Amino acid sequence: MDARRKKLIFQSQHCGFKENDILLGQFALDHIKEMSDQQLDLFEALLLENDHDIYGWITGQQKLAPHVDHDVMLALITFKNAR
Repeated sequence: MDARRKKLIFQSQHCGFKENDILLGQFALDHIKEMSDQQLDLFEALLLENDHDIYGWITGQQKLAPHVDHDVMLALITFKNAR
């Protein structure tokens, strides 16, 4: 696995918000290998968002902001709902 993917896995497991650490970390472990460069860009940008916003978007407690309404977020929501 390349360094960028390893870094994103680490970042997703250490967001600082325990629920996101678990959810994003497991999602990254399960899906990061198959992500395209564009999807990695989207995931990387998502990790820079506010932790509470990320959790709200994934759980449906908040309406998706237009800039995070993309295939990676849809995959995260689907992943969360399948658990």
